Parts: sequence; C-alpha cells; structure tokens
Amino acid sequence: MSDAPQLMTLAQWARGAPWRLNLPHSQPRHALIWVTRGQARATVGGLRRGIGAHNALALPAGTLFSLDIGPACYGQVCLIAPGGPALMPDQPEHLRIREVQQQAELTSLLDAMTREASQGRPFADEAAQAQAILITVWLRRALIEQEIPPRPTAAQRLIMAYASLVEQNHRAGQPMASYARDLGVTPTHLTRSCKICCGLTAADLLVQRTLHAAREMLEDGDDAIRHVAAQLGFSSAAYFSRFIAQHTRVSPSELRKRTRKA
Repeated sequence: MSDAPQLMTLAQWARGAPWRLNLPHSQPRHALIWVTRGQARATVGGLRRGIGAHNALALPAGTLFSLDIGPACYGQVCLIAPGGPALMPDQPEHLRIREVQQQAELTSLLDAMTREASQGRPFADEAAQAQAILITVWLRRALIEQEIPPRPTAAQRLIMAYASLVEQNHRAGQPMASYARDLGVTPTHLTRSCKICCGLTAADLLVQRTLHAAREMLEDGDDAIRHVAAQLGFSSAAYFSRFIAQHTRVSPSELRKRTRKA
C-alpha cells in the first residue's frame, strides 16, 4: 500500500460491496470523511450517530467503525497513512460545519487533491502529501471552533472500551461473555448498554466484526479456507463454513468464486 494520501468518493470506497463499509471494521490509515449531500449513519467506537450534509468525520487508524450510506448521500474520504507529516486527531471527531466559508475551504482542498491525482504530473505523491497537510490543518482549526461535546455516559464509556477490545481481539475466537468478564460486567449489562449505544447486541457487534474480517480475507486474499478459519479463531473449517453460510447464504468457496467472477 502506498503511503501517499488517497482521495475517493464514498461509493468508490465501498468498491460496489456495501458490507465493506456497513459491517464494523477498522482501517490501517486515518480517514477524513466529508459528506456534502444526503444522510449517513455511522457507528464509531460502538457509538451510533447521524451524519448529515456538511459533516466531517475524522477516524484515526485502527478505530472500529461502520458506515451506512443513505441512497441520496454523497461524500468523499481522504485516507492518510499514520506517522507522516499530516497530523490527524488521536480520537474520533464528528464536526458539523455550519460556516459556508469553512465548507468551501475544505471542498476546495479536496478538489485540488482530485485534480492533482488526475493529471499524472511529476512529484504527484509529494503534492498529495502537501494537500493532506493542508486538509489536516483545516481539520484542526475547525476542531478549535467546535463546541465541547458532553462527557460520555457510563454506558458509552463501557461500550467504547468494549469496541476497542473487539477490534484488538476479534481474531481470538473469544465469546462475548469473555469480553464482559474482562470489562468487569455481566453479559446482560454489556448487551443492554451496547443496544442503547449502537442498536446492536454485544454479541452481534462481535459477530459482525468477525464477518467483515472473514469476508475481507475470503474475497481479497488467497489463503485456504481452513487457514482463514484458523486465523479467525474458529475451532474447525466446518464451523467456519456454517458461520459464513448463516450470514451470507453461500459457502466460503462460493463467496470467493463470485468475487473472482465480478
């Protein structure tokens, strides 16, 4: 993967497969999402929120999130490699940009990055990096002007901690009850809090994160199905096949075959 910043529409980011965005997962790069039309719904770190026109969503690399894009929604995402000169926030940030001048500034910066990428001129990677620095400067300036959000509730703090553990350990094959024990709460309490914060049970959030990882490995990779199952903590390839069939209505091999034909 190139370290050069990358800009694309939300539709391009999904690559024609809605599951790539609407199942919980994380990205190896920072993401700045800018919605200019319509509505979307994001779940970030286990907390669900609505995203409207002229909303920006900053997602640090490794953040567990999902994004459901409405039928009339249009937006762009700028992907930025961590560790470079373009500085992104350490925590997810949701900004509602009400000032027309601020809206125009970010749109103009993204348009400039698009033009640079399309022209194929020398030093394009350096130019893209410079544009990414300007975009993150815009973001940090906009954050200064945002209202301080309310302190998270106890339920929200619990689910943010749960989402972080799920992202770290979803390949270990642990049941939801093990996460609850690690967090010092009962499975019932964890499930109730999760339902309040994101509309999913705690078990469903874990299952959906595992399903995203499974589909990504099956559809984008070439590892044998039994190896995919082992890497995701399944006790057997047969159990893994039942899991995939339950959630996609096809076998792992058929899922992979369909992707190769597309």
